[in-house]
Amino acid sequence: MVVTRWDPFRELASLQNRVNSLFQDYSRTNQDELSTAASFVPAVDVYEDEHKVTLKLEIPGVNQEEVDVRLENNTLTVRGERKFEKEEKEENFHRIERRYGNFVRSFTLPNTIDTEKVNASYENGVLKIELSKRAEAKPKQIKVNISGGKTLGKTVEGTKSEAKSTAA
Repeated sequence: MVVTRWDPFRELASLQNRVNSLFQDYSRTNQDELSTAASFVPAVDVYEDEHKVTLKLEIPGVNQEEVDVRLENNTLTVRGERKFEKEEKEENFHRIERRYGNFVRSFTLPNTIDTEKVNASYENGVLKIELSKRAEAKPKQIKVNISGGKTLGKTVEGTKSEAKSTAA
């Protein structure tokens, strides 16, 4: 009988090598299948000017009736589904790169948005949502009048005697 020294870490290293090889084989063979199985997430552009905030979502292949846009508690939520269309004839696909499935995008809106003035339109696969700003949130330009050589106009309210006492 041969006496061998027992090394517990050797068995763990052997197990780790076996598990790593399993994952490497799986990732090599199913990489394309995994990438096409991922859910569809539409790309979004968000931009703002002095009057509104605009969102543009790219959702080609989605019917307008299948898009749900909701605004609740300053959160804008867009839901929908891009369905995989099977044709009657049998086709042998070699590769499918477009993504399909349900999607949900949510955006927290600033308090400056007027939730009563929201417009949404859908054209050529692009959903455009325009969110108007409240009047008090819009930037205001204040004109400053400067008279030649005099200080800026300062108005003191009250009677003339009060104005003289406050000016002194």
